[in-house]
Amino acid sequence: MSEDQSSSGPGRRSFLERVSRAFQSEPRDREDLKEVLNEALERGVLDHEARTMMEGALEVAETNVEDVMVPRSQMVVVPRHGALEDILPRIIESGHSRFPVVGEDRDEVEGILLAKDLLRYFAGAYAKFDLGHFLRPAVMVPESKPLNHLLHEFRASRSHMAIVVDEYGGVSGLITLEDVLEEIVGDIDDEHDEEEEAAVRALGENHYIVSALTPIEDFNEVFHSNFSDEEFDTVGGLVLAEFGRVPGDGESMVINEQFEFKVADSDSRRIISLELNVRDSGA
Repeated sequence: MSEDQSSSGPGRRSFLERVSRAFQSEPRDREDLKEVLNEALERGVLDHEARTMMEGALEVAETNVEDVMVPRSQMVVVPRHGALEDILPRIIESGHSRFPVVGEDRDEVEGILLAKDLLRYFAGAYAKFDLGHFLRPAVMVPESKPLNHLLHEFRASRSHMAIVVDEYGGVSGLITLEDVLEEIVGDIDDEHDEEEEAAVRALGENHYIVSALTPIEDFNEVFHSNFSDEEFDTVGGLVLAEFGRVPGDGESMVINEQFEFKVADSDSRRIISLELNVRDSGA
């Protein structure tokens, strides 16, 4: 036993320590770190899936809120003391579901308005309109916050929007859960659409291949499910949010006790396709 450890243990531990140190501290040279990962692959310490996951984790960790946020100048905001007849056209025209509510200027964010909350007023819950009845707390995050940390915070707090502030406390923009997921999953472009296979392809009884870009609305129609499309538009976004990170090929997740999603294809930034097993809902 000691001979086995002496013949392969020290060198292997030394190499693993190099990998461990690389991920415990901020890499000074990304290319050097990639060389370490490639060497790990060649030595059999890592497989292709693990290396891809590590590189993906680095890319997401190196992307900050500032790189993805909606700039201050493009924020659609609602004035705290605005009249309902002035607020409604802005909400309808923008098509957004969440709005920062501001005071005298955009640095005075007093809360977040969810457009659907206004239904309570129209249902007669309040005799007089006061935007203060509908305000939800605003989450503040610094520009330098890594996206992977923000994604975990969104999941923990069940928030879907954060106000981005600079080092002086001024508002520099906003970011939503959708912005984070789109950055990780990847944008839909024309080239990808041309190359993509059918959104859902049957492999056997209750066994399918599903494109990660399948709209949740289409998925619900095919599988008679009721997933919400308010937070994310695609099946890939839904699964990504459940994992809380970019999963690697072969990782699986059961959602609503009926749908078992297994990552069939992914890269360092996004899910590309999923295997789906539909379980008997009566089981």
